[in-house]
Amino acid sequence: MKVTAEPRSDQWNADDFTGGPRTFTIAGVRKGTAEQKYDIDLVEGEGRAWRPPLGMLRVLMSAWGDEADVWKGRRVTLFKDATVRFGKDVPGGIRISHLSHIGNKPLDVPITIARGTRRTYTVQPLPDAGASGQQIISDKVKADTAKAIAENNVAAYLEYLAANSAPPHIIDYVNTQAGATQ
Repeated sequence: MKVTAEPRSDQWNADDFTGGPRTFTIAGVRKGTAEQKYDIDLVEGEGRAWRPPLGMLRVLMSAWGDEADVWKGRRVTLFKDATVRFGKDVPGGIRISHLSHIGNKPLDVPITIARGTRRTYTVQPLPDAGASGQQIISDKVKADTAKAIAENNVAAYLEYLAANSAPPHIIDYVNTQAGATQ
């Protein structure tokens, strides 16, 4: 049994990445709250939104433009950066390490890290497809698919994926795996 320590929350927090980085597929973007301008829904996001701070939004906009619909189906690797400051405190935060759809070279984006202080932030390319040309299926989607099959709950899982704008290759994967077990 895997032991986890998860806070009850509707958003991803830096502490969720203590075990290491995770790669997600963007399902969509919607208006956020006064605290964070946008909520980014993630296919593998377990129903929780990612609420990127302004600096990470600027990285996304530099990479993919400012039309949220373009972001759907693209992938992002997030990690906990223990050096992120909030005022005088250093609580850590979520940063982007890799993005799909940026070509084969790292992307450098100037961002503000403190009032009056700007630094170049570098994001590495995340392959758009596997070496064989097939789309990549995350370990989370594989595990959730296996669980849905084991619990005879594939239809509900497919509904969840469709409601969260899962890319076609993920829907195809679930259907293929479910068909293989019948």
